[in-house]
Amino acid sequence: MTGSVLKYIYIEPRDLKQNKRAQLRADIGIKPRFNFIRILVLEGLVLLPQRPRKETVVWQMEKQAGAVGAADGAGPNRKPWSSATGGPATDETLDSPTGSHVEWCKQLIAATISSQISGSVPSDFTRDNKARRRPDFMVSKRLTPRNLPALRYGAPVTMFQDQVPLLPGESVQTTVKDVMYICPFSGLVNGTLTITDYKLYFTSVERESPFVLDVNLGVISKLETISVSNQGENIKGLELVCKDMRSPRFAYKMEESHPDVVELLSKHAFPLSHSLPLFSFLYQEQFPVDGWKVYDPAAEYRRLGLPNESWAISKMNSSYELCDTYPSILVVPTHITEEDVRRVAVFRAKHRIPVLSWIHPETQATIVRCSQPLVGPSDRRCKEDERFLQIIMDANAQSHKLTIFDARQSSVAVTNKAKDGGYESESFYPNVELNFLEIPNIHVMRESLRKMKDVVYPTIDEAHWHSAIDQTHWLEYIRLLLAGAAKIADKLESGKTSVVVHCSDGWDRTAQLTSLAMLMLDSHYRTLRGFQVLVEKEWVSFGHKFAARVGHGDENHANSERSPLFVQFIDCVWQMTRQFPAAFEFNELFLITVLDHLYSCLFGTFLYSSEQERTAKEVQTNTVSLWSYINSQPEDFTNPFYVDYEHHVLCPLVSSRHLELWTGYYARWNPRMRPQVPVHQTLKELLFLRAELQRRVEELQRDATSRSSSSFSEHSPSHTVGTPLHSVV
Repeated sequence: MTGSVLKYIYIEPRDLKQNKRAQLRADIGIKPRFNFIRILVLEGLVLLPQRPRKETVVWQMEKQAGAVGAADGAGPNRKPWSSATGGPATDETLDSPTGSHVEWCKQLIAATISSQISGSVPSDFTRDNKARRRPDFMVSKRLTPRNLPALRYGAPVTMFQDQVPLLPGESVQTTVKDVMYICPFSGLVNGTLTITDYKLYFTSVERESPFVLDVNLGVISKLETISVSNQGENIKGLELVCKDMRSPRFAYKMEESHPDVVELLSKHAFPLSHSLPLFSFLYQEQFPVDGWKVYDPAAEYRRLGLPNESWAISKMNSSYELCDTYPSILVVPTHITEEDVRRVAVFRAKHRIPVLSWIHPETQATIVRCSQPLVGPSDRRCKEDERFLQIIMDANAQSHKLTIFDARQSSVAVTNKAKDGGYESESFYPNVELNFLEIPNIHVMRESLRKMKDVVYPTIDEAHWHSAIDQTHWLEYIRLLLAGAAKIADKLESGKTSVVVHCSDGWDRTAQLTSLAMLMLDSHYRTLRGFQVLVEKEWVSFGHKFAARVGHGDENHANSERSPLFVQFIDCVWQMTRQFPAAFEFNELFLITVLDHLYSCLFGTFLYSSEQERTAKEVQTNTVSLWSYINSQPEDFTNPFYVDYEHHVLCPLVSSRHLELWTGYYARWNPRMRPQVPVHQTLKELLFLRAELQRRVEELQRDATSRSSSSFSEHSPSHTVGTPLHSVV
């Protein structure tokens, strides 16, 4: 056989009588020895599970080299996970649940019984299939600091059996051999699957060019399974639907002697749903730097020049009684009583009162964040709230106006008003200007990212790449966020006007906008440490609902509270680094690492939804900070082109033509989308080169100074008497 060209897939009706079946097979020329659970292989290894139908179906396939799973995805409108993409007229497509199920079945059966029919498949096929596996497809993840963050410090890494690296505190739960990984790029890969309480680790049986797949369990959103009986054996297919834009699939035989793989995975991927601790509480790594000391609220406010005559640092929320989702330390106007503050809290959603996030060092214009006012359909008023905003405006002598940026769409704000929420009326708040930024809600963002995943994984439709990306609207929402933040920054810098920012509850779009605006205005936040402070302050301490939005350890993947708000923020930061490549001290690897550990549950940084919850769970005592890892090896995350543009304000271009899809994150699982040499490796080499050149410059300067001093001594008149001309210490 040449080229292993697949021509037909034959499916028999279940209720066909034996004599009719034999006659039918004879008519088509099918040999009995190819019969496996009524699935027949013709000139290639592509199989389809039995499905009850009223008639026999013979599908004419698109000619291509190799079998399902080994396709390279280069053809137009093809998904290599699909064996019937060039199929016949059928009402089942990949877009429908039924069609997707059929494709999954094809891969499952192909994977699980390929070894059984290997003897009947010509040797040409085996050689051809192996030859097609290009080396760059065979390594899914290298053991780099990004995916093994603890290898460099503390206790030596434990290697379990077949070189499975274990982190301190990590333990193996089970090992399953003869597992087939259904790789959408390099074909079917046979190997061993090891499950620990932190990760799923798959290694191929091939030793020359080993394939390694390392998936931390925290990234799994849901587990999907399918079972098929084959000659008395139970075959199970397993798909890991992940939060980081990939969905690896496996197939294996179920054996009574082995623990249930799905049950074990579910138990450790969703520990909170099984009354188990998150892995971060088991992780025992020791780092030379304590990341929990990165953010000190008092020190950060001192850096901003606070307190001053207009703003005071308040501890009225020290026990979280005023607002349970705010931090214990707040900055509020000096000229307002504690009683008035409490009345304002009642008038604001979730008691999230207006508090200072940032103050301009020259104009004293401020960024203030809060939640929506509870005006309701009857237009309720709160004199204390109106006075509160007036005091904020008066604290800035440069302007006699106050601008409110409401992140929501105006229509949504009106709807919220009917539900007892609402927005500030310019009639009741004098000298206040209200602007709606028209940013959609969390549900729209979640759906947009889901569409994006369909576009970039497992394969990419080259012919419709731009239109497919456009239809997700992801970049449009990135544009809205950057445009909103730019308006806020411009109002402070050029307009010298204080601003109040809120959405509905003040912990989603509000955090996105305030942190992006502060990144544009303050060069400190563009440093490696400063950015960590920004995230800790605006996102972590001010109560972004990480637990609900990410779903740490929770198996309820359909929870409508989940949404990629923090991913959007990091994407916006990446867009800014593209426009200002020398303005940020950190590199792309840093941003990707932050997102990877947003999901991993290895560190305690992003766990839970408020400072109060983290204090109750003793997170800082019982877990490790992500910043401990980052700051213990800053050279991996440093931008070699960085220039400290102190006091420079960044004004990014926010039109759609200046934005691009972050393929380094969203499409990184596709080997064809990766650069041949990792960008972060090139940047690291440039960093070392810069350090070496800097050292050489300093040596030359010392040498020049030394030569100058020697020359001066030779030509200076000697003093034989008198006192020295300098003090001798």
